[in-house]
Amino acid sequence: MKKKFRPLTKVKNIEPKIGSPDWVIWAAWADRITFEEIEKKTGKTEGEVIKIMRRSLKPSSFRLWRKRASSQSIKHRKKFEYSRKLIKSKINKNDYTL
Repeated sequence: MKKKFRPLTKVKNIEPKIGSPDWVIWAAWADRITFEEIEKKTGKTEGEVIKIMRRSLKPSSFRLWRKRASSQSIKHRKKFEYSRKLIKSKINKNDYTL
């Protein structure tokens, strides 16, 4: 006997509405969304995002996020583009082996 109606799978971290502070927190935790994109969509600078995260998160969670966001080059567009250029130059020089 087949089931006619299957339950919908719920997404673990659904995206909140862009205008809400929850969206800023969600976007700041997301690895692929840069601070420049957050500023373009909400008008909040990197410093304001840091203040929102400091107010909203527990101290240990905030420290974990800051460590993660500052170490990842993808959260900053310039660092990301620079790291991509380095990878491309290594590939062109055949220094990059798999």
